[in-house]
Amino acid sequence: MASLALIFASCSNDSDDDLQELPNGSTEITYDGNIKSIMQNSCTGCHSSPPVNGAPFALVNFSQVSSRSSAILNAISRQSGASRAMPPSGRLPQTTIDLVEQWIAEGRKEN
Repeated sequence: MASLALIFASCSNDSDDDLQELPNGSTEITYDGNIKSIMQNSCTGCHSSPPVNGAPFALVNFSQVSSRSSAILNAISRQSGASRAMPPSGRLPQTTIDLVEQWIAEGRKEN
């Protein structure tokens, strides 16, 4: 019982040391560091410049992605098969969706 109490006592969220490091080695989410690769891997197959496969707009640079970020989050948050769910190949992992959401919440930093 004492060891269980010790385990819970050792867990805290009181410091920056507890923050999970992002894949680019930072704790700050930026377009260049995190979001650009998501767009390139999951969106620009259709949302290229010019857009293809019926995509209505391009998502190839910071300005395009930033200006449509709320709509992007809405589309990638939909369940696969739902109307206008993106990408059409299947829902992104929740951790990726959370990363986009956090980027938006933190002010859509470019780099």
